[in-house]
Amino acid sequence: MMAGVADAPGEYRLYSDLAQWWPLISPVGEYEQDAASLARVFASALVPVRRVLDLGSGGGHVAWYLKHQFALTLVDRSGQMLAVSAELNPECEHIQGDMLTIRLGRLFDGVLVHDAVDYVTSEQELLLVAQTAFAHCRPGGIAVFAPDHTADTFRPGSGGGGGQDETGRQASFRERTRDPDPADEWIEVEYEFTLRSEDNRVEVVRESHRLGSFRYETWHRVLTAAGFDAEPGNMAAAYAGSGDEPGLRHVFVGHRR
Repeated sequence: MMAGVADAPGEYRLYSDLAQWWPLISPVGEYEQDAASLARVFASALVPVRRVLDLGSGGGHVAWYLKHQFALTLVDRSGQMLAVSAELNPECEHIQGDMLTIRLGRLFDGVLVHDAVDYVTSEQELLLVAQTAFAHCRPGGIAVFAPDHTADTFRPGSGGGGGQDETGRQASFRERTRDPDPADEWIEVEYEFTLRSEDNRVEVVRESHRLGSFRYETWHRVLTAAGFDAEPGNMAAAYAGSGDEPGLRHVFVGHRR
């Protein structure tokens, strides 16, 4: 489950004061198959992948699975989401920063940009993300981008989910996804979160999020411009996980020579 009509995730309550609810809104168990598929993609790198930089790591649910195979450095704009991830993944390095501009001065065998890339809504910003990934990718390394949506396959839809914990807290959400203008490369998702605390107080929060939905050709052009050898064969690969259809995950891969 991904959630933006502001320009940055930090402007949405889901990633600020509601971050503590993230483990219930989008339970970690929903990410197991997705993480396994991403790990298989990393295995296609020209060098063994041991150290991975995760840009836009959010609450750390993908990291929960990948940390058993890779040494992870997790980067996210939201300090509240990083705190949630640090509790779940204390053995991982956590750094607050923006995937558009951060420079750590280190190289990694692999770079992962999971569905947080959905909050990039212009080709110019997408190029900045790709350049950040390239700047941190060692020669022979691989960068893996896994957006929830692409313009070529997008269809309006609705859905929901949620969970509860041992304290009695419960959280659920409903979402409706639409494309106001198919000629551009962004879509809109309307969320309704129902949050029930341990003392049975209920809060309902509604947010409208703007997300990127880029065409395959845009992804290929951007990865190539950033310096990667883009892998056309993965331009609409089907992987387990969320996406425009159940079980569909679009993965775009860049190799650094």
